[in-house]
Amino acid sequence: MNLENKNVITLGAGSSGRAAAALAVSAGADVTIHDSRDTISDLPKGVKAVANATTATGNASSCDLLVVSPGIDGNSDFVQSYQQHAGEMIGEVELAYRFYKGRIIAITGTNGKTTTTEIVDRILNHCGVSCVPCGNYGMPFSELPLMGEPPAVAALEVSSFQLETVVDFHPNVVIWLNFSADHMDRYPTLQAYKDAKLRVFENLDADDHVVVRAGEDVGDFKASVATFSTETNADYTFQDGWICEGGEKVIDLSVTQLRGLHNAENAMAAYAACSVLGVKAEDVNEALRGFAPPLHRCELVRTLDGVEYINDSKATNLHALDSALRSQSRRVVLIAGGKQKGLDYTELLPRLQTTTKGVVVFGEIAQQLAATLEAISDTVPTTVATSLEEALGQARDMAEHGDTILFSPGTSSFDMFSGYEERGDCFRRITNNLK
Repeated sequence: MNLENKNVITLGAGSSGRAAAALAVSAGADVTIHDSRDTISDLPKGVKAVANATTATGNASSCDLLVVSPGIDGNSDFVQSYQQHAGEMIGEVELAYRFYKGRIIAITGTNGKTTTTEIVDRILNHCGVSCVPCGNYGMPFSELPLMGEPPAVAALEVSSFQLETVVDFHPNVVIWLNFSADHMDRYPTLQAYKDAKLRVFENLDADDHVVVRAGEDVGDFKASVATFSTETNADYTFQDGWICEGGEKVIDLSVTQLRGLHNAENAMAAYAACSVLGVKAEDVNEALRGFAPPLHRCELVRTLDGVEYINDSKATNLHALDSALRSQSRRVVLIAGGKQKGLDYTELLPRLQTTTKGVVVFGEIAQQLAATLEAISDTVPTTVATSLEEALGQARDMAEHGDTILFSPGTSSFDMFSGYEERGDCFRRITNNLK
């Protein structure tokens, strides 16, 4: 892509926007970051800034290339005001793709992306293939082309927000983990959310590979397909703690700290994708020895008085919450709730009845969630808390020796916290202070 002497505007001064700006400057462009925040500091060298940007700013601006950060809705009036005077509009992932020369394993799905991305990174680097996790997790994709020695493979976690603005983006391997309702505060319909994710397949050809959970409807494409599942027949399955390939046990997950069937599926998807690049099962076994998933994902914080306390703050949608419930071997006292995202918890009622002895709800959605759970109150009592600390106290009162207190909110955290990380850290801190 030739950006020499081109005028580039990057919308958004977060990490993705700054990385895109730095990449465009390195390619010879005249770059300005626009953001609605009051001040923009610590800019990449050679990048200018416009703070307090509005639709009026956009209407008065023009550029050869508009790069939109994923956190900004491309259909908003703000973005549209800039797009009308832009030669082309793309996102940060698309910009990085046009400069990165290595191979790309793109990991998408509603849940499990980050764990899978980390497993891909761990396997490949252990097997002598340089790899960096990036995109929606790790460093922004745009930083890879600027590295002195870019990695041979990008383990690229891509969200629906990032995929909205791709054009030529063409990964070599795509992992599609699962799909369920999420981000309904950004998308008008569930199909619109899925259509954004499906864009990951748009430019694949017969030389590419897709790894997909068996039973997922992702349409037709020319790439070769491998399936995985812990629940049904597939190319990669799970038996007695082992990942099986073609029915043969090949990867022993007992040497890892991965908990639950959902994490077994993340591991088998990662192994299937890395197999495309020639890694061997025996090397993967060694690579995964001692591997633990990232924080806030079914993280065992402690065991107190025979009760496990599990931090699953990353469960920001119902599929993640359902997966966490499905992965537990003990009876569960569930702590759930948070921001109102328009999700329908009624679909979880059958799972809650079979796994859960009590529920504590909190946050913006607490009263609505409590009303939904009234349908199963005869078997699963529900209480309402005004804070996470109070929720933990109520959950502790319900739990008995041999139970699990599972903090798996099922929605996002922005009603009370800056993100799921702060929410999970708060749960961990309160739990560790219990006597």
